[in-house]
Amino acid sequence: MAAAAAGWVVPARKPGPHGDHDQMRRLRTDGPHVPRRFGGWLGLRGEAPQTDEAGHRHATWLELFLDLIFVYALAAVVGRLGDDPTPSPTAVLAVIGLFVVVQWAWMGQVYYDTRFDPDDALHRVLVLVALVGAGAMTLGVDEVPESVLLPVGYLIVRGVLLLLYLRARPTSPMARMVTTVYLIGFGSGWLIWLLSLAAPTELRPVLWVIAMVIELSTPWVGMRWLNRWPVDNRHLPERIGQFTIIVLGSALASLLFAVPDHPPPHMILTAAMAFLIPAAVWWVYTTFVTTRLTQSRLRGGQAYSYLHIPLGGALLLLGWALGQVVRLVDDNANRLPLELRLLLGAAMVIWTVCGLALYWLWTRPSATRLAIAAYGVVSVCLITTTVHQPRLMLSLLSLAVVGYAVLLSRRLARAGQEMKTPEG
Repeated sequence: MAAAAAGWVVPARKPGPHGDHDQMRRLRTDGPHVPRRFGGWLGLRGEAPQTDEAGHRHATWLELFLDLIFVYALAAVVGRLGDDPTPSPTAVLAVIGLFVVVQWAWMGQVYYDTRFDPDDALHRVLVLVALVGAGAMTLGVDEVPESVLLPVGYLIVRGVLLLLYLRARPTSPMARMVTTVYLIGFGSGWLIWLLSLAAPTELRPVLWVIAMVIELSTPWVGMRWLNRWPVDNRHLPERIGQFTIIVLGSALASLLFAVPDHPPPHMILTAAMAFLIPAAVWWVYTTFVTTRLTQSRLRGGQAYSYLHIPLGGALLLLGWALGQVVRLVDDNANRLPLELRLLLGAAMVIWTVCGLALYWLWTRPSATRLAIAAYGVVSVCLITTTVHQPRLMLSLLSLAVVGYAVLLSRRLARAGQEMKTPEG
């Protein structure tokens, strides 16, 4: 009662355009838990994010700012691979692990926002504190496990998330149930991250892995309770989709930075062929998102969001690998190293398989959809494992991926039309 009187929380609002689900999701804060005069002086509003005419909540400017900071962190992670076209398996595994940590830190905030979407002064201040932690993570990825910047940054980001869940906890019985799951699971992981600061350097990664296993398993262990409060089936795909496109843009930047200044015509053609691959990825992904095939099947959103973790990692590695191919072409290399070809092929295969799995969330894939996926996987594997010459490999891979994108986009568009067509 005292907290509510201080403007900390208030009960859920009355049903909105989408009935009780809208009421349960949009738990509002009545105002900033800072002096109102101070909040007004800073120009901080005490209202919730705006919705469109249909009552759909869209990403706020603060959410987009959050995405941008975390993409810098992800770019720093993939930057650990450097310019060596033959990265060791240990280096690749380290990058994958760090990517999961950064992506998970971002995803936690997204899930909070899709259920408790305040935009008041206190919320903004806390998220800005979390962004400080994200900045520390960005600076710390190059020096793990020796430096404590990464764990300290992660502790800040996740500590803010725990505070936000504590803030939302008193708003309703449903909120208490959901926040209990997160506070127990994420709080346990947070304590292990905290203990890692005092652990020997060589032991820190082990503790981090244990903490991440606990945190990643929490939404699955608590699925029975979390699914009683479904996520916003428009806001969550929009947020994850926006972030995925930004990650793809970061991957494209890795490719463009590999093009030399004042490139000769053959390098312009090489860069154009390489560009076709992320362009095809963008085409397929945006087609899938705009058809909203999985919109009615999200429930707690666990499968949908978790599939985007390997998908996003594959996109970052894809951009890095394409950049290395372009550099080797510029160096007049006659042969691509096996490590680079395998990494490039693995990134494309993971993207294809994740796409099939996302489609499976909507319905069991037809024989046509499975055949398209098989074509994508087999063609990529054959090209990357058998073709050694850089330009030829890039040309064949671009043609194969573009063909896959055309076939799959047509299938997705047809599926979207079938979903919209009323039965009978």
